[in-house]
Amino acid sequence: MNIPLRVEECPSTAHPAPAILRERGQREVFCGLTGIMWLHRKIQDAFFLIVGSRTCAHLMQSAAGVMIFAEPRFGTAIIEERDLAGLADANEELDRVVTTLLARRPDIRLLFLVGSCPSEVIKLDLSRAAERLSSKHSPAVRILNYSGSGIETTFTQGEDACLASLVPVLPTDSTGERSLLVVGALADVVEDQFRRLFDQLGIGPVHFLPPRTARALPPVGPHTRYLLAQPFLAETARTLEDRGAVRLAAPFPLGAQGTTAWLQSAAREWAIEPGHFRAVTAVAHERALHSVSRYRAQLQGKRIFFFPDSQLEIPLARFVASELGMQLTEVGTPFLHRQHLAEELELLPPGTRLSEGQHVDRQLDRCREERPDLVVCGLGLANPLEAEGMTTKWAIELVFTPIHGYEQAGDLAELFARPLVRRMKLVA
Repeated sequence: MNIPLRVEECPSTAHPAPAILRERGQREVFCGLTGIMWLHRKIQDAFFLIVGSRTCAHLMQSAAGVMIFAEPRFGTAIIEERDLAGLADANEELDRVVTTLLARRPDIRLLFLVGSCPSEVIKLDLSRAAERLSSKHSPAVRILNYSGSGIETTFTQGEDACLASLVPVLPTDSTGERSLLVVGALADVVEDQFRRLFDQLGIGPVHFLPPRTARALPPVGPHTRYLLAQPFLAETARTLEDRGAVRLAAPFPLGAQGTTAWLQSAAREWAIEPGHFRAVTAVAHERALHSVSRYRAQLQGKRIFFFPDSQLEIPLARFVASELGMQLTEVGTPFLHRQHLAEELELLPPGTRLSEGQHVDRQLDRCREERPDLVVCGLGLANPLEAEGMTTKWAIELVFTPIHGYEQAGDLAELFARPLVRRMKLVA
């Protein structure tokens, strides 16, 4: 079936708005359950209980790899054939599994019931189950729910759904003091780096969502100003604004340029003197530029094609174009939140071809026609494209790897250089 394409214009920016190709068709996406892979490491006293099938369990086992030295903080409550056939009371089964889990793992303080495609097919109401179980096990354990189903979502939306489920239970900030909330899962080392910079700038108090423990849920209220660290948190942003928080518009903290502009957004809100801002950030900024420059010679002028996968594509495209000198043949993204990405869109080179949504066959045709030097795509497309002689970068690696902030700018550049180095070695 031929699906018509629509071209939209972005809102007015500093230079003419790029045309956006909107596509709807066959999709190639990873399941939203995979967000648990980084979230379960971040919130140290939380547990993620997937209510799903054996397929869900196998997916998570494969995504996590074999964990020998530590018991992971996630698991699957398997929906069996008798559950699907309506021969068992799914709620009774779920209650039994949760009771057994909490008895076995007394360290759990926050339990997420994570919906999946199978649990949604049998209409299992996990929101009611979470309320019922939370009342039973509180105050020792708080139980929340969200959907990680892969139906009509991309995999990073699992984090968005998880954080959005946390926002209603965040404590109300009654201090009347302005505070900064950094929203989006970051590696602990990156979080510590940002906290030090904010302290040196005189910005605070600063909180992070998600927190490292359930006991450290950040307060939120009308005096909360928040910075998004990830571009795929649309629902979380909406729920925070429902609580009165105000977003600080900024590019995302990828590379020297993005990190500086991101920090400047908070500095303007706190009326930090420009001279003080430069004094605090100058050394780290120069160090980031130097670390990126080591890879610029390898990557400058190379042509890159982004398939839609993680919603990180537009900030990443801005980084590789502005700091590495790469040429953007196409930048595809599953969803384009125009308000949250307005600053990023302004920084893209004029004439950048953008596509929103996915029609994988047409995008493959365009990619083959372009024959770029590097293709950023999902796991399902990488091997076939490699077999056709193209060099690929797994999009999911850019989500799993710490890439935010000044100190990680060189690591981010290396992620793009590594596949080309590998290709050169294979050819040699």
